Amino acid sequence: MSEPVILMEDVRKIYSMGEQEVHALRGISFSVEQGEFLSIMGPSGSGKSTCMNMIGCLDRPTSGIVKIGGRETAKMSEKELAVLRNKTIGFVFQQYHLLPTMTVLENVMVPLRYQGIERPLRRDMALAALEKVGLSERINHLPNELSGGQKQRVAIARATVTRPAIILADEPTGALDSSTGRAVLDLFGEINGTGTTIVIVTHDPGIGASTKRCIRILDGQIQEDKVAMA
Repeated sequence: MSEPVILMEDVRKIYSMGEQEVHALRGISFSVEQGEFLSIMGPSGSGKSTCMNMIGCLDRPTSGIVKIGGRETAKMSEKELAVLRNKTIGFVFQQYHLLPTMTVLENVMVPLRYQGIERPLRRDMALAALEKVGLSERINHLPNELSGGQKQRVAIARATVTRPAIILADEPTGALDSSTGRAVLDLFGEINGTGTTIVIVTHDPGIGASTKRCIRILDGQIQEDKVAMA
């Protein structure tokens, strides 16, 4: 049996704030197989964002084991973590994080530049990613010329253009109306259908109910790990 694409074993994270210690995670354990579609759900302050940072290799645990793609993140250098993030994880954020002076096409090409891919191939790969999200006719537009839903689809194209094993989405529908949000979730479903692991971090019960698996976190601990019935 292959190793999980995400593995967390008794992960604890303690932040020091002056003389006070904040226990953000209190012994979190779960694994995610390649190709799963799940949500990590909880209210503000529950620890879900810290959990996301662990999966995204943006932070290290105080104790416990975090493995992404079979590699233990605590044992990796910052440079190694940057490479792992670039090649293994695609990020989608609530506020899109598009570069305002770049066109849609140029925004999607950015992560490919960090992989050292030559510009002609970068362009072809970005065009293909934008076609998959239905934005072929917007490639020369700037972000401020797009709707919220279009911006999020650009962000999804940028996240998928490197063909990562994992897409990590932080409240990806939070800034969208309900119908546009539903369309974005459907797009994630299509991407998951190609074998990409999708992890959505959210406080929205509607998203939690729409994914195949939902992990609920409260006060830094897992309250429920539920797989939807087929």
